Amino acid sequence: MTLVPLVAAAVCPHPPLLVPEVAGAASAELDELRAACDGAVARLLAAEPDRIVLLGCGPETVTLGAAEHGSFHRYGIHRRVPLSPTDAVDRTDAAAVGPARLPLSLTIGAWLLGRAGTSLPRSAVAVAADEPAARCAALGAGLLNPDLLDAGLLTADGPVSVIGDASDGGTSGRLGLLVLGDGSACRVEWSPGYDDPRAEPYDQAVTRALADADTDALGAVDAELSAGLKATGRAPWQVLAGAVRAAGGSWRGELAYAAAPYGVTYLVAFWTPTGAVR
Repeated sequence: MTLVPLVAAAVCPHPPLLVPEVAGAASAELDELRAACDGAVARLLAAEPDRIVLLGCGPETVTLGAAEHGSFHRYGIHRRVPLSPTDAVDRTDAAAVGPARLPLSLTIGAWLLGRAGTSLPRSAVAVAADEPAARCAALGAGLLNPDLLDAGLLTADGPVSVIGDASDGGTSGRLGLLVLGDGSACRVEWSPGYDDPRAEPYDQAVTRALADADTDALGAVDAELSAGLKATGRAPWQVLAGAVRAAGGSWRGELAYAAAPYGVTYLVAFWTPTGAVR
C-alpha cells in the first residue's frame, strides 16, 4: 500500500468572531489571533501541498466534497462561504445552490483558505464530537490512503458517510491538513461553560502536545473530559495525530498562539516533518 505524502498541518481555532464582518466593532480584539491563523495557513501553503483536507468538529462524522459550502447567516451576515476554490467568490445565501452543509469549524476553515487566495483543490471531513479516539486515529490514517478515500473513507468501524463527491478535491499528490478546533470553553465565570478548575490543566496539556507535535499525548486526550469542558478540538486533533502516525518519521511542532480572550482557549500551531517527505 502506497500512502499519500503528508507535507504539513496547520491547526487553527474556529470562533465566528475571527471573521471581521461578524465581529463588527470588536474585530480588532482578535487581530493577533487572526494574524496567527493567516500565518499558519501561509506556512501550510508554502509546504507546497497538491491538495488540502480540512478537519473540524461537526454533528456527525462525514466527508464533504468540494462543491459544498457554509454560511454566516446565523451570525447576521448573509454570506456564503464555498469550500471549492472554483467557486471562490462569495454570494448571498439566496444565490447558493442547496443547503449550507459545512459546520462552523469547516466554514471558518474555508474562509481562511479563501482569505489566503489559494486555488488548491480541497475536501473536508467533519468529525463527530463523540467519535472515539481509536476511530479518530483510523480516520486520520485513512486520509493517506487514496483507495480508502475513493471508497468513502473506510475506518475500523466501517465507511464514513459521504456528502457530495468525496473525490472531487483529489485523492492523490502531496497532502496538507488544515485542522480546526477550540480548546476548553470553561476558563472563567463568563465562559460559555462557566468556570471549571479542570480547564486550565487540560488546555496546558493540549498546548504542550501541539507545540511538540506529540501524537501520543493528543491521542490520549480524554473524550469525556473534553465534552465536559466544551472543547471542540479533541476529535479533529486526534484525527491529525492518526494521520501523522501513519505518515511516520519525525515531526516538529511550533505554537503560534495560545490564549483565552473570551474565556475559550484558542490555539494555533504548525506541524511539519523534519526529514524528507515520502
